[in-house]
Amino acid sequence: MKVLVTGSTGFLGREVVTCLNARNYSVRRLLRSKNNQFPDAVITATIGKGGDFRKAVMDCTAVIHCAARVHIMDDMSLNALDDFREVNTFGTLELAQQAADLGVKRFIFISSIKVNGESTLLGKPFKSDDEFIPTDPYALSKYEAEIGLRRIAAETGMEVVIIRPVLIYGPGVKANFATMMKWVYKGIPLPLGGIKENKRSLVSISNLVNLIITCLEHPRAANQTFLVSDDDDVSTTELLKNMAFALNVTSRLIVIPVVWVKLFARLIGKPSISQRLCGSLQVDISMTKELLDWKPCYSTAACMKAMADAFVEASKSAKL
Repeated sequence: MKVLVTGSTGFLGREVVTCLNARNYSVRRLLRSKNNQFPDAVITATIGKGGDFRKAVMDCTAVIHCAARVHIMDDMSLNALDDFREVNTFGTLELAQQAADLGVKRFIFISSIKVNGESTLLGKPFKSDDEFIPTDPYALSKYEAEIGLRRIAAETGMEVVIIRPVLIYGPGVKANFATMMKWVYKGIPLPLGGIKENKRSLVSISNLVNLIITCLEHPRAANQTFLVSDDDDVSTTELLKNMAFALNVTSRLIVIPVVWVKLFARLIGKPSISQRLCGSLQVDISMTKELLDWKPCYSTAACMKAMADAFVEASKSAKL
């Protein structure tokens, strides 16, 4: 089976390609610019309206679409929704339509849990069939892509699989997760030891890639929407303690009232930070497990350790 992977040089796409190669799939990469590491990759200058993906999808049985304009906190774009739509909506649908026209059997779209929303009440997790129309530009662009993909599936018969991951972590993780890990590793005291009553779902890159491969192969994945996590929700305090344990450092958490954390975030104009730190975001993956006879293959502890080891090694190399 020949599989086209988009976003193959990104955090998730790299792991998808590695796993596919290990399973002896024939992998084709789609890149937006020339990369000497991958001379056989198909290059497209545009992921958006008017993109020509015919050479990329030719002779492929399946597409795993990881490429996206990602959500960035404090995005300064004057037309954020248009920018997100250009790549995440229009680019996705151009690729999918051309894939269907050229006989691709299955299209796997990596969407986002933000399509469900930003937070949940404790013990009231999101489900894949929840009805919600997001207003956040990034989430809305993903939501509109999902709607368009289902239309293409209905009109062409190409099977579409939608996966909405929660926060992904693993070796090489960037952004806020990496920043938090850096603080813990350096032993910086963090005033987050009192955030014990929230719960957040996370997914390791290993478990997510395992699900993606399952969706590539499993007949019952066709035209379904799946939520995914490690099935091991943690509070913010538990997450930081687990991180310190994996890094083999002392956890330095200061216990202050949660209301103070929220007040401070508002005072500095960052209320969204307090939501991410103090709020809950849980997902119910029972449908994913039951329909696909699947469960997370790797424990949170093992995945956290793999991430921590990679972080420490990278930190040491940076000092050389």
